[in-house]
Amino acid sequence: MFLTIPTLLTWARIAAIPLIIGVYYLGWSMPTKNLAATAMFVLFALTDWLDGWLARRLNQTSSFGAFLDPVADKFLICASLLVLLDQNRVDVLVALIIIGREIAISALREWMAQIGASRSVAVHMLGKLKTTSQMVAIPFLLFDGRLFGLIDTRVWGTWLMYVAAVLTIWSMAYYLRKAIPEIRAKAR
Repeated sequence: MFLTIPTLLTWARIAAIPLIIGVYYLGWSMPTKNLAATAMFVLFALTDWLDGWLARRLNQTSSFGAFLDPVADKFLICASLLVLLDQNRVDVLVALIIIGREIAISALREWMAQIGASRSVAVHMLGKLKTTSQMVAIPFLLFDGRLFGLIDTRVWGTWLMYVAAVLTIWSMAYYLRKAIPEIRAKAR
């Protein structure tokens, strides 16, 4: 199930990364760059929902798809955070917390799988809330303007990114708390 429609959508999220970054190297005006990057991010972020829905609907779920989907999400989020960092739209500490957590939890999940305890670090609602908060904050920060003449997306995006950072720490603590008893049991 390497090249199913859902898996191709997941691959598209990974392929989107150089496109989103590349927009900022074009000779366009900054508002045009921001709009293009925002539109691409939103479009590709929506494929996260769509690929899961299609996989279930078309009965094309696979272990490979289950592996690749969160990897694509992490790549897209981390690359976008680096763009925002380069544009001085996100705090360095916030970006470090989010990217560091993604690396740490990915490593923890790999380790737990090796010791046969991957169920103890299965995806939890906190992780889903963290991802949702990031997926809303990032396009707000990429847009960096007034939406409908009313919403200051930099202000809202910044606050949502702080919420995401708090949820990032909270979810990491949750996963570590769930993993530690398994790790101790295997160490004996």
